[in-house]
Amino acid sequence: MAEERAVGIIAIIVKNRSEASSKVNAILSGFGEIVIGRMGLPYHERNLNIITLIVDASTDQIGSLTGKLGSIADVTVKSTLAKI
Repeated sequence: MAEERAVGIIAIIVKNRSEASSKVNAILSGFGEIVIGRMGLPYHERNLNIITLIVDASTDQIGSLTGKLGSIADVTVKSTLAKI
């Protein structure tokens, strides 16, 4: 049976860029094959950085990615998925 896949959007908010960005980018690089698109925006007024990802992967892969990102201090992650 084929693995069930989902297309989704992952929102990542980084509160302390100097501490967390290298860890976030290392994880994202490791999951690069599932990322369709990525947009990052600095929000200077609130001292935040916001990254949005569009992904196409199995729910296990997406869960692994969000779990690893969510374990980083000063990083908040939320996702929404549409199974296809």
